[in-house]
Amino acid sequence: MKYSREVKTALLAIIAIVILIFGYSFLKGENLLDNSRTFYAVYDDVEGLSPSSEVTINGLKVGQITSIDFLNNQGELLVTFTVKNDFKFSRNSEANIYGGGIIGGKSLAIVPKYDVKTGMAKSGDTLEGTKEEGIMELVNDRLTPLQSKLENTIVSADSMLTAITEILDDSTRNNIRGTFRNLDATVTSFKITADELQGIVQGNSEKLDRTFTNLDEMSTNFNKFSDTLTKMDINKIINDLEKVIADFESISDKLNNGEGTAAKLINDDAVYNNLDRATKQLEELLQDVKLNPKRYVHFSVFGKNPGPYDPPKDSLK
Repeated sequence: MKYSREVKTALLAIIAIVILIFGYSFLKGENLLDNSRTFYAVYDDVEGLSPSSEVTINGLKVGQITSIDFLNNQGELLVTFTVKNDFKFSRNSEANIYGGGIIGGKSLAIVPKYDVKTGMAKSGDTLEGTKEEGIMELVNDRLTPLQSKLENTIVSADSMLTAITEILDDSTRNNIRGTFRNLDATVTSFKITADELQGIVQGNSEKLDRTFTNLDEMSTNFNKFSDTLTKMDINKIINDLEKVIADFESISDKLNNGEGTAAKLINDDAVYNNLDRATKQLEELLQDVKLNPKRYVHFSVFGKNPGPYDPPKDSLK
């Protein structure tokens, strides 16, 4: 069968139109032969989500965004997306916008839920739209307080530098230079003193050696003395001292109680009175011998009788 030129031209035109429609749909992210399910989600801000972005479930790509349009005059956005996979999830599942970095864009993830009471999601249902903070938002949240702290630190550092500049005027800097010069002179003086001390030590090294030798010998003797003290029976010495003290206490008690001759001599008033009386009599006798020696001693070469007794003058009166 032969076709006329007009028929061939018409078929080519129809084929070209069909190819154009399919190509345009493909570029828009639509597939006219695809029987995927279509779902919707409403957002205040899609944060860079664009058509043709992928749709995932548990990280597996199951569809893509087909369109994003304004829903009303309040600026809410209606996101239309398809799901090719026949994976079942309930109507209360969430459509979560996630990702977004310095290079990559946002994506849409379905967070499936399996609530039988609400029923399984069907094509044309609207899922709850949620958003997850991306890298830039997290970085911005972390950097904002850091930026404030950094600004405060810079302001404080600037104020401190200004104060230091005001304090360190010409006279202050000159004083600081003078202080360092004096410190250098002091260090030099200490070095000279240290050198002199080193010379003294070197010149008297033999004396110092003898001194340390004597100290070592003294320490050795002290250790020997300590060993001797350690070997002594300290308990026996203490017991003997206690016995001596006990004997002294016994003697003291006897003296206080009037026991024994010594106690009677100390405590008996009659003994004291007799001694006092004997002492006085002895004193009177000695005085009389001194005053009247002729009464007690008679000595004559020719046997002459002694003359009459003349009482001498008492020198004690």
